[in-house]
Parts: sequence; C-alpha cells; structure tokens
Amino acid sequence: MPIHIDPSAAGWRARGLELAAEVHAAAAPLSLRVEHIGSTAIPGMAAKPVYDLQLSVAAFSPALDTPLAAAGFARGPYEHDHVPAGRGDAPDLWRKRFYTRDSPEPVNLHVRLAGSPNERLALLFRDWLRAHPAAVAAYAAFKTTLAGHLDDLGAYTDVKDPVVDLVVAAAEDWAAATGWRP
Repeated sequence: MPIHIDPSAAGWRARGLELAAEVHAAAAPLSLRVEHIGSTAIPGMAAKPVYDLQLSVAAFSPALDTPLAAAGFARGPYEHDHVPAGRGDAPDLWRKRFYTRDSPEPVNLHVRLAGSPNERLALLFRDWLRAHPAAVAAYAAFKTTLAGHLDDLGAYTDVKDPVVDLVVAAAEDWAAATGWRP
C-alpha cells in the first residue's frame, strides 16, 4: 500500500490538541499527561495524515485497555521503541504500549512511562523541529521522497530511524545549550 504524505495543514496542531484532551479525559485517572507529538504537531511539516499522541503514565496497566477501547482505540503489537544509535540504554527503558484509532481521523497513541527516555525523546524531537524551521523543510522533503520510493510502512520506518537518530543528536546538543526540559 502506498505511503501517503500530505503537505502541512494549518488545522493539524489545533486538532491534535483537541484529540490529546479527549484521550486525557478518557484515560483518567491513569493519564498523567497527553501530548500531540509527531509530524502533525510541527508547523510546516509534511506528514502522513495521522495524528500521533503520547500518553504518559506512571506504570503500564491493563486497566488502560478498557477506557481506550471505549474511546475507539485498539491495542497494537508494538511494545518497544527504536533505541537511537549510540545510546547504551537497556531496551527495557524504551518500552511502550501502542494503540490506534481510525475514526473519525487516524490516531496513533503511544503510551510511555513518565520520565522514560522514549517519552522525553518524542517531546525533544517535536520541540527541536518547531525551533528549527529550516530542518522542517529538509526532513519533510526526505520523508516525501522516501514515501515515493517505498510502499511498505515497516521499511519506511526502518529507513527513517537512522535519520531520526541524526536529528536527535542535534536536538540533544540544542537541549543542553538551551536548558530545554520536557
């Protein structure tokens, strides 16, 4: 199936915030916070027309499945994030739970432990790109070109991961220089 990348849409960021508030309410009291992350959260970024949200929790709990199912989310098979190149972290530090919802618009919900490196990385990646519009244009062009050459989402992600690692390296320097915190 072809991977479809849309030009940036003005309403993505506002709709992402609305969806985050909806998920936060649905997952209460287990949700510590819900953030709009990923490409639709970055002004000017071309993206798959899917909202990525991050739900931060104190612990993974099967009790989360019921309210998320009631909100239309189905649990997916992914339970670990990619560990960026050069990180010596144990893979268990990068655990997550993953849910999807197709209607009324597609949402990927990444449930991560509060304070975990993968929770932090998702926010750092988003915030660094928001602060660096020239990088947004370059990353969007890369994603659009890549999507034009691949029709498998798994392969698309595998090729994209090392590029994300490069962005993360620059973002970590920026975080240290600016005092950025999630």
